[in-house]
Amino acid sequence: MKLIADSGSTKTNWCLLPENGHPEIILTSGFNPYFRTTDEIAEEIGRMLVPRIPGPVQNIYFYGAGVTDAAKGDVVRQALRRFYPEVPVETESDLLAAARATCGREKGIACILGTGSNSCFYDGEKIAEQVSPLGFILGDEGSGAVMGRKLAGDYLKKVMPEDLRSDFHEMFPYQPFEILERVYRQPRPNMFLAGFTKFLSAKMEHEYCRNFIKLNFSEFIERNLTGYPSVSDLKIHFIGSLAFHFRELLLEVLIASGLNAGTIVQEPMEGLIRFHNGEQAGNRQNNSGKHL
Repeated sequence: MKLIADSGSTKTNWCLLPENGHPEIILTSGFNPYFRTTDEIAEEIGRMLVPRIPGPVQNIYFYGAGVTDAAKGDVVRQALRRFYPEVPVETESDLLAAARATCGREKGIACILGTGSNSCFYDGEKIAEQVSPLGFILGDEGSGAVMGRKLAGDYLKKVMPEDLRSDFHEMFPYQPFEILERVYRQPRPNMFLAGFTKFLSAKMEHEYCRNFIKLNFSEFIERNLTGYPSVSDLKIHFIGSLAFHFRELLLEVLIASGLNAGTIVQEPMEGLIRFHNGEQAGNRQNNSGKHL
């Protein structure tokens, strides 16, 4: 049995992948090694995961936010080895998960558009090039945190159309000082700001919102994708809630930029199952459900 994990800061999807039989998903909290220690991770794995695994595990593949280098990967690896000391454990970034899930074993550009954003050129085996995302203050173009930051700024500076400002205040009845407090003085302001993007979903038909989303996607492309080799010849794939929920506008922007859209999905697990089952890239499906 293979064990595959797709972990964010909030939740982890674990897939039990038997050689014969159907995959089973188990949910635990997120295991970002920037915020969780080995002891904390091991405690929850022992309590929430291990008792639900029915048989021996041959390989573990852990993909996670915060697995930025070998040291961070080892935080998770050591927790897993307390329960599976003889099992090979591979700990990799969520960006490699996006690449393997969407590109398979073919060259391509893999992107993440969720609370944060990221991208890479994947050569069919590994991440060959990566433009640093830089976080939501210096970068993360096209992400929920950056869209939320700009949306809040437009609201507070009265750049947002007046009819939308009333709707925004109704959905988020904060006083200006409360928004500033949450952003500048409380932890995880990126998560707070990303929450404002549900306003864009609710008001998708408004010209301001559509143009706002398209402009942010255009900035992501211009500042992150245009420098990759042969970008105009490769398929560009996306993982993440922002890409998935706003995929119609994302496709418009990609086409206008002369780029080739690939897969657009919300989460990578289905693609990771295919990858670790050894299925070929031709078995992937695009965001319309049709084979590529």
